[in-house]
Amino acid sequence: MTSEQVEQLCSMAEEAARKHVLRRISSKKIETLNISAEVDRTKPVRLEVDVDIRLSTRAESFNVQELADEAVKEAFASAEKYLKELACHTRK
Repeated sequence: MTSEQVEQLCSMAEEAARKHVLRRISSKKIETLNISAEVDRTKPVRLEVDVDIRLSTRAESFNVQELADEAVKEAFASAEKYLKELACHTRK
């Protein structure tokens, strides 16, 4: 993978996770939302996604761990889609 492709993959994964969180809970109830994605280019390519969420006291009833886990799943789904598209283009 090129550096641009790695950067694009990380950006897409981070954005997918962020969108998922913001679909589930209002940004007004979020104190902190940090999302990072890193790629290890060794074969096979390995993606690591970290979602750190801290909610305000108004949102204490939300299961933060479940929300973070769902966001990570969304990030991986987005990354997988991107990698499949990338593989299709390189075969042509």
